[in-house]
Amino acid sequence: MRLPQIRMESVMARIGLVREKPVQSIEQPKAIVTIRQPKAILEIETEKGKLVIDQTQAWEDRNLQNILRTNEMYAEKAYQEWLKNIARRRDQGDELMRIENGGNPIARQAVENSEGEEKRFNVGWVPSFFSVKFHYKPAKVHIRAVPQKPVIEALPRKPVHTYIPGEIRVYMERWPSLKIDFVHLFDEKV
Repeated sequence: MRLPQIRMESVMARIGLVREKPVQSIEQPKAIVTIRQPKAILEIETEKGKLVIDQTQAWEDRNLQNILRTNEMYAEKAYQEWLKNIARRRDQGDELMRIENGGNPIARQAVENSEGEEKRFNVGWVPSFFSVKFHYKPAKVHIRAVPQKPVIEALPRKPVHTYIPGEIRVYMERWPSLKIDFVHLFDEKV
């Protein structure tokens, strides 16, 4: 005997997914920067050094002094000699006034007036030690520097950002199906 049967065949549905990844790019342009450094203000002042050399005494030691100085020296010497001679003549005159006191003043005065000073000899062209005098004032340098601050100009730039969002597409990879079949439903009698 055959029994009636219902036969079912089913196919499950299957979903397919297509995924596109998102695309993102970020680019940071460099900032525009300008830097200027102004020159420092620099002032330099120099006081010149001064060297003074005084050779007056060395020239005088060699008897080669200035004509004005020579005239002054001889005038002073002549004045002193004149005063000395006046004093000597006054003393000799006083002595002659007292000739009665004895002692032969005329002969003594004749010897005194005939003899000059003792002459001294020395090498005349060698100046004495330290006869040349030096005086030196060193130079001075005054430096004044005023620094200048740098001038910085910066222009920031925004980042360049692009973004393409991702996407997911859903599709039916396989459609569901159901197949029903009836077997031996109507059985014939034999």
